[in-house]
Amino acid sequence: MIRSQHHGGRIILLSLLTALLLSITPLPETLQVFRPDWVALTLLYWCLALPQRIGVGIAWITGLLQDVLIGSLLGQHALILALIAYIVLRFHQRIRPFPPWQQAIIVALLLLLTQLITLWINGIIGRSLNSWSYWLPSVTGTLLWPVIFYLLRKIRRWFHVK
Repeated sequence: MIRSQHHGGRIILLSLLTALLLSITPLPETLQVFRPDWVALTLLYWCLALPQRIGVGIAWITGLLQDVLIGSLLGQHALILALIAYIVLRFHQRIRPFPPWQQAIIVALLLLLTQLITLWINGIIGRSLNSWSYWLPSVTGTLLWPVIFYLLRKIRRWFHVK
């Protein structure tokens, strides 16, 4: 009997949905400024791990879902996630050989890029920057990258996501 192969599309979808839920989970106000961009980090991992399966289109759709969930300008996160997905997909062969702690430097640059674009968009629509704490999610995301990388890699291997 021929068994159909499980390629793990549900696992990828579930991890992106989990990241979306983590982005709206209530936190105490003192911890709110440290919340990393879970969606961007998860998307970065899947773009590096499976560039043939995760593309700009999935990033765009995920960004639209994030825009709807958090009530931001429609298309803001879609644009940002599509851009970083494109960059990672373009250079994934150069990024993948590095260990996660070195990849964290590239992740930091990409997270800072997402925040710069968000800052630019917010400036256009008249929202101002409150304080230097605006940049803390990039620091938190950079520090969490090795943990997220190893966790998602273990999940990918456990469920044989190809």
